[in-house]
Amino acid sequence: MSDLGLTQIWVYLSASPLLNLFATLVAFYVATRINRLAGGSPLLHPVIVAIALLIGFLVLTGTDYATYFEGAQFLHFLLGPATVALAIPLYDHRERVRRMLWPIAIGTGVGIVTAVVSAVGISLLFGATPETVLSLAPKSVTSPIAMGIAEKIGGIPSLTAGLVLLTGVVGCIVGPWIFRLTGVNDPTVQGYSMGLAAHGFGTAHCFASLGAVAGAFSGLAMGLSGLVTAFLLPPLIHLFGL
Repeated sequence: MSDLGLTQIWVYLSASPLLNLFATLVAFYVATRINRLAGGSPLLHPVIVAIALLIGFLVLTGTDYATYFEGAQFLHFLLGPATVALAIPLYDHRERVRRMLWPIAIGTGVGIVTAVVSAVGISLLFGATPETVLSLAPKSVTSPIAMGIAEKIGGIPSLTAGLVLLTGVVGCIVGPWIFRLTGVNDPTVQGYSMGLAAHGFGTAHCFASLGAVAGAFSGLAMGLSGLVTAFLLPPLIHLFGL
């Protein structure tokens, strides 16, 4: 096939928004295969690898983000139903949730306060700008909620999104090591800890590596931490004078 023919095909494909949807699906499939070949290493988490592949694709094709999102927004829409679907496995363990209401409530509050205070305190200690500090504050919450919180309190949503991804990766790497070090084997504790500290990344890791019970409680932690953080974060930020 001539170069002219290839150019014409590319012009046709690039004009279709479905190209970016297809590229996203292919990138995630390839990233999943790479992660399996790496033995499920959190360092090569499928989301991170897929992001790197998509960035390379957009750079090589000269596609701006707005054009890419026009085609891939259907996947963005599915984030809502996918998050709600996490309630299905949790429903199977509702009796266990009822028995653990107080530990869950206390653990959620302590976890959120620790995440916010440590992030804000360390960033202030190193002289970060107020915008950076406010972008760091909701880093332990799942991306859609964290970006909304950052926008409301004066942070930079795009920076928060990147920090959320980084927090999730670190949580998936450090979490299992801490469980082994402390001898924590209860899947409910493991799952809730991962969801609280590593949000969506931790939840995916739990379903893939720790089982359905851990995944269900991780999803519960992810949802509750997002909800409670939206209420607790503004007063906590006010305490720091930001």
